[in-house]
Amino acid sequence: MLKHYENIMIITPILSDDQAKGTAKEYENYLIQKKGKIVYQEHWGLKKLAYPIHKKQSGCYHLFEFLLIPNLISDLELKLRQDERILRFLTVKLNKYGIEYGERRRKKLLKKDEEL
Repeated sequence: MLKHYENIMIITPILSDDQAKGTAKEYENYLIQKKGKIVYQEHWGLKKLAYPIHKKQSGCYHLFEFLLIPNLISDLELKLRQDERILRFLTVKLNKYGIEYGERRRKKLLKKDEEL
């Protein structure tokens, strides 16, 4: 049975914005290949880090919300750990409140985009 997860990754700032999006696209394809389903993704772009990671002061943030079989999460995290382009990542399993919050947040963002 598929479970609902959220993953935020910080991609090295050495890459251009297009290369960072390409890295995120690789992980999107990986999830789809593993029979997962992408619910939502958002590229936040280059942000300053609170503290240096691998002597980098900034990083490119990318958020994934997805459905995946629970025993494949360890494979995803292993792949993220081995990728030198990924500075940090965090994967969390969403409960019903997290899922509701994500839906409200997406609706709010969609409403803002329509107003512009």
